[in-house]
Amino acid sequence: MSTCPGQRGSFIALLPLVSGHIGAVYAIAFGLSSASVFFNPATGAVLPRLVGEKELVAANSGIWTAAVLSQIALAPAAGLLVVAFGFAPAFLINAASFTLSALVLTRLPLTARPSTTPDQNQAIHPAGRWRRWAHQAGGGIPLIARDRLLRVLAAGQLLAALSAGATSALLVVLAADHLGLGPDGYGWLLAAIGVGAAAGPLLVLRRVEDPRRPLLVFGPFALRGGVDLTLAATTSPVVAGAALTAYGVGTSTGAVTFTSLLQATAPETHRGRVLTAFDMLWQTGRLASLVLGGLVADAVGVRWVYLVGGILLLAAATLGFATRMGSPAHAQDGE
Repeated sequence: MSTCPGQRGSFIALLPLVSGHIGAVYAIAFGLSSASVFFNPATGAVLPRLVGEKELVAANSGIWTAAVLSQIALAPAAGLLVVAFGFAPAFLINAASFTLSALVLTRLPLTARPSTTPDQNQAIHPAGRWRRWAHQAGGGIPLIARDRLLRVLAAGQLLAALSAGATSALLVVLAADHLGLGPDGYGWLLAAIGVGAAAGPLLVLRRVEDPRRPLLVFGPFALRGGVDLTLAATTSPVVAGAALTAYGVGTSTGAVTFTSLLQATAPETHRGRVLTAFDMLWQTGRLASLVLGGLVADAVGVRWVYLVGGILLLAAATLGFATRMGSPAHAQDGE
């Protein structure tokens, strides 16, 4: 896990050296995304080995809040740095932060446990990383298929991804064509989402210990679905800004509780594979959403993208609320 931040730091450090070479920039962007594919499931799989189940929500909440607040604080600072000294120092500082992250992660108090595959702990050539990710994602699918709650979470993940890809990418179009806002107005809409995303874990999840609370796991789907339907209906920038603040709350709280429940439900010996499969569902759904959302916006208008997106999220919430969460033991068929 600690190698991924170091690799991303190396990729970022190369960016100032290839300015003007668009092909090299795309290659580096691909490398950054490839490293993220392995880092995100790895962090999710490791966290339950560091804290107990009743601490998962608090731990994930702290991780989410730290990430959001650092983005809110550091984005303006990075802009000032670029204006004053150019983009190269900003990229080099970012690369150094990834390297420092890798060094910190090497000090995690993780005890060794047996590998579930013969070559799991062996070094893997970079060319084989995507094959390993695909193999692990494929290995997680049968595990999801055998567990009723994991199946429901996977369906909700896919429905949310099919909604979020298009609605996130086309918010700038909605702001211009439907709300009549310029770049400054669009910036305020993004700020509203950021405020909600930062406030959500602090206000809602401070005292939550049980990751198996349906309202906190599936309620954010319903909240975000209602926001998308509001954005499809309103032409008021004020109403849209208030709705997007609520969307930020739903996004942050939903990410924390959903991840915590998934970590508590997936079997420890195969948790990494299950999380990788969920990551594959999310990335695939978002990609499909981007393509389909653009086609829908061109054909019938951007409002319909948000209408369909809201319906998909409400369907995910309905599916979740109709499913019994069960006890900490896995709710597999036949048990």
